[in-house]
Amino acid sequence: MLSTPVEIEVQPRQTDPQRRIPPPPSPPPPPRRSFRLYKKCFPWIVPSIVVVNSVLFVVSMYINNCPHNSNRCIGKPVLGRFAFQSTHENPLLGPSAATLLEMGALHTREVVEKHQVWRLASCMWLHAGVFHIVANMVSLLFVGLRLEEEFGFVRIGLLYVIAGIGGSLSSCLFVRVTISVGASGALFGLLGAMLSELFVNWTIYENKFEAILTLVVIIIINLAVGILPHVDNFAHLGGFITGFLLGFVLLIRPHFGYVKQRTAPGYSANSCKSKYKLYQYTMLVVSLILLIVGFIVGLNLLLRGVDGNHYCSWCHYLSCVPTPFWTCEARCLVSQLENQLNMTCIKNQRHKFYLLGNGNNTAQIQKLCVDLCN
Repeated sequence: MLSTPVEIEVQPRQTDPQRRIPPPPSPPPPPRRSFRLYKKCFPWIVPSIVVVNSVLFVVSMYINNCPHNSNRCIGKPVLGRFAFQSTHENPLLGPSAATLLEMGALHTREVVEKHQVWRLASCMWLHAGVFHIVANMVSLLFVGLRLEEEFGFVRIGLLYVIAGIGGSLSSCLFVRVTISVGASGALFGLLGAMLSELFVNWTIYENKFEAILTLVVIIIINLAVGILPHVDNFAHLGGFITGFLLGFVLLIRPHFGYVKQRTAPGYSANSCKSKYKLYQYTMLVVSLILLIVGFIVGLNLLLRGVDGNHYCSWCHYLSCVPTPFWTCEARCLVSQLENQLNMTCIKNQRHKFYLLGNGNNTAQIQKLCVDLCN
């Protein structure tokens, strides 16, 4: 008798590790809404400002043409018509005061008597010499690039120009004889805006006091340089105050609670908190009012020919403090009627009348002031 083979299939036990059935995959988590504190912008307005200032300095040296007007030029064999004025006339290695005045330097008499208000803006694009423009442009790149990356070219461009005009307005109200050029007022405006930005955006900073202490030290050091002779600290102070107020207006950001809610899961725009806090709105409104009133009053006083030194006898110490190591420039109150000049020394109150010729310039008037005060 033949037996038929039978196939027997053995089922694996449930404990067999090789045949364990994997658990079903869990559903993917819902996508988290990404939100960055601020979007970084590509900086191009600050480098453009550096280029424009540099080009205008080269143009000023071309127009100056020192070899044509003077026999005491620096670098004449190499630079040709781009040679610098003598260090006796311009120690910063640059053009003459007459050239700068022709190109748009700030001078109170030109603004008041000829109503050339445009000089309040044009002077910030001119520089007195190589040392002057290098120091200002390096500082602008150091401060301005970071600000433009965070806030964009529109805000920083407006901040730079308006702060520069504010510095020029302050300078014009107190510096009556000498001309003024340079971007220092606009630069101090950027520093002032950095300080106010810390206050208005207080909730989003972690190391608050460390940041504010570092910035305050930098500002104090830069303002202290302004008490040296031949430095227009009134432009620095005016630009700083203007920039400080503009920071509350242009550099305001959403507060931390708003940002935190935007990054939380299940965010809904309908349930979102207010974007700005009450103190941010308050600072914005108050600063905007102060800016508008300040510019209106300042321009009105300037165009009426008001001299700030008449109402503040000690304000000249804000721009220069005499010490045993240096003496400040002589400062005089000047009024001119045609070719007759009435000059009064602020220091000793001596006054004298002068008859001016056609060849008198700012440097000669300053020399008369020095002689009167001495």
